[in-house]
Amino acid sequence: MNRRRLGVLGHPIAHSRSPAIHTAAFEALGIGGEWSYEALDIEPDEFAERTAALPADGFVGANVTVPHKRAALALADRASESAIEIGAANTLSFENGEIVADNTDAPGLLAALPQSPEGGRALVLGAGGAARAAVWALVGAGAEVEIWNRTAERARELAAELGGNAIDAEGPLPIGEFDLVVNSTAVGLEHPGAERDPVSTLEALHLPPSGGFRPGQVVVDLVYGSADTELIAAAREAGATTVDGLEVLVRQGAASFRIWTGVDPPLDVMREAAR
Repeated sequence: MNRRRLGVLGHPIAHSRSPAIHTAAFEALGIGGEWSYEALDIEPDEFAERTAALPADGFVGANVTVPHKRAALALADRASESAIEIGAANTLSFENGEIVADNTDAPGLLAALPQSPEGGRALVLGAGGAARAAVWALVGAGAEVEIWNRTAERARELAAELGGNAIDAEGPLPIGEFDLVVNSTAVGLEHPGAERDPVSTLEALHLPPSGGFRPGQVVVDLVYGSADTELIAAAREAGATTVDGLEVLVRQGAASFRIWTGVDPPLDVMREAAR
């Protein structure tokens, strides 16, 4: 029997833990001989053509990461209501000659939080596809959402589309004022073989040198690497509750897994594989 192929599409993609996470879940469920999952590095100008060709190579679905999430939605023949409202997709299914788009970033983020963000004040850093999902999820969950992006106009556009307010801060962001902080930018992402960025993550994100975090906050960094990111380390040092990118990855991956297989995956197995 031919294995049903899945993958994650991005550029760069060598850092991705998604293949390990899904492969471990398949093996734990005893379906490793039926399913496979791999990473595919696809340049932006090749995304539409290469993605459309995947079903002919045995692919039944794919996750999508930076920088292709908006392109994935544009390519789809059909899309879930959440993906349409967010304006980005991270999960594709190839069904009967059609590409179907969904977004599991939003429910994955909410599932990873230690408590509901309802009634709290949240800050989302960034304005890309991951930020769109975060803002949509948090606004929908009843949080008061503010958005900061290095290009202020993009933050204003995102706020106008999905809700919340854009911050146009001249000095360091008043990070301590927020109950929840979500870094949805790619700042701090490790690229294998790439030179280390001389600008610190905190500086790049317009934060005070110490980070400015405090006890009682929840700080989420969607970026993950071989160790704590600079953002997570600073937040933890200040006594904040932290959620790293691997936990969010596991949660959104589990939601994608259910879409493709119809089966609930073992979260503990996926977490262990991720780390």
